[in-house]
Amino acid sequence: MSVISGTVSVASAPVLFKAACPECRARFELSAGSLRLAIGASRRTTFYSFTCPECGSAVRKPAGERIIELLTGGGVRTLRLHSTVRTP
Repeated sequence: MSVISGTVSVASAPVLFKAACPECRARFELSAGSLRLAIGASRRTTFYSFTCPECGSAVRKPAGERIIELLTGGGVRTLRLHSTVRTP
C-alpha cells in the first residue's frame, strides 16, 4: 500500500510528500518534481506515479479527489488525459 500526504512548512521551502513503496516497503519523502499526476476521465485513468528511490520500482497508485488536491497544490506536474473518441 502506498501512502501519500503533503506538508508545507515555510512559504519558500519546497513541498515534500511522504510516500511508501509497495514493493520494498520503504518510506521516504519526495519533492513535487519526483511525482507525476495524470487526470483521466475515470478512476482507472486518474493516478499518480513515482520511482522508488530505494529499489527503483515504478509505482502507480490511484488518485482520488483529496490526493489530486494535495498534489496540484504542492506543484506536482499534472497531465490531463483526453479520450480520442471520433465521430463519423
